[in-house]
Amino acid sequence: MKPVELQRSQPEAGKLCLRLAVPATVGWFAGHFPTQPLLPGVAQLDWVMVYGAILAPGMRFCSIDSVKFQRPIVPGNELELNLQWDATRNVLSFTYTLVNEEGRVAASSGKIKLCP
Repeated sequence: MKPVELQRSQPEAGKLCLRLAVPATVGWFAGHFPTQPLLPGVAQLDWVMVYGAILAPGMRFCSIDSVKFQRPIVPGNELELNLQWDATRNVLSFTYTLVNEEGRVAASSGKIKLCP
């Protein structure tokens, strides 16, 4: 139930940038909600952990330091996911940005504490 990865770059150590398409066929939309499908927050966090394993292999989820959901993500959206791994604090920071012809707007962000 992952998004479609359009582009991936690792501009420097500890950072990963992804361009993602979120088609209506992504299973997370089923039943959430019938009149207006929305990507659940748990799906966004799942994707952070999946891609975060590239930066922090062998680490697992411990806790959420902070998370902020600012805009809904709906079928057909294109996103940019930026991850930053702070190995000294064991914190994986993320930001999702909605990208369209009108520009870019923050969708969600947060920090996840990881444990070995």
